[in-house]
Amino acid sequence: MNVSRPDYFSLANKVCVVTGAASGIGRETLLVLGRSGAHVVGLDRNIDTLEETRALADNEGLSVEFYGADVADRDAIMSVADQVLKKNGRVDGWANVAGILRYAFIADITPEHVNELIAVNQLGVLWGLAAAAKVMKSGGSIVSVASAGGEMPFPRLGGYGMTKAAVIQLTRTASVEFGELGIRVNAIAPGYVETPMVAASYSRADGTIDEALKEQFFDARRSQSPLSITGEPLDIALTVLYLMSDASKFMTGQVLRPNGGVYFG
Repeated sequence: MNVSRPDYFSLANKVCVVTGAASGIGRETLLVLGRSGAHVVGLDRNIDTLEETRALADNEGLSVEFYGADVADRDAIMSVADQVLKKNGRVDGWANVAGILRYAFIADITPEHVNELIAVNQLGVLWGLAAAAKVMKSGGSIVSVASAGGEMPFPRLGGYGMTKAAVIQLTRTASVEFGELGIRVNAIAPGYVETPMVAASYSRADGTIDEALKEQFFDARRSQSPLSITGEPLDIALTVLYLMSDASKFMTGQVLRPNGGVYFG
């Protein structure tokens, strides 16, 4: 006797948008959502690396489409959202993953430094939330990637942490505003994850990786975890999958913290 069992994490017949899809957590999220049955739309301003993501998705036979767009450009994001809705007839999920990391002590932060962080990390999420709300006609799920740096103080991450704290507050506010539309809104605040974005922490002046410094960097981070580990992009992508799927239908306005058990008390 064949028994049909529900797949609580299936995204079959759903259309999901992922920003920052050209690398790191964004790329992994696009691939994970595609493997789970979604048609995934990847957005990024870095066209060359976005094409690398396309090649990986095509190699797996995933259902994808891509747009070159800067999340800091409200009109561009609204236009892409409209195009996706027109082409696919629906939008069910939106993952705000695009982000940048810049290091500076508060006393040394320049207007250029902080304006770049705000444009991508903060306004990029704001425009993503607004675009998603306009095109999700039958409810859905929005997931934004914040950071542990948005909740706890870290030296030289004042500007970055400020923008990620804003992501958390935007998430909570949007969850209240969008609830009547049937849209769930949650955030993820990852701990240390090895991505191209954090490579500046252990790179030489010429951009090459200092392997010894990299090992020291991650040894220090692993020592903070009860599991003695740091994260990988897949760990965060799987958290996005949970929040995109019906398995999390009773969750909104929340911040999940995949961080290896690091406690910031």
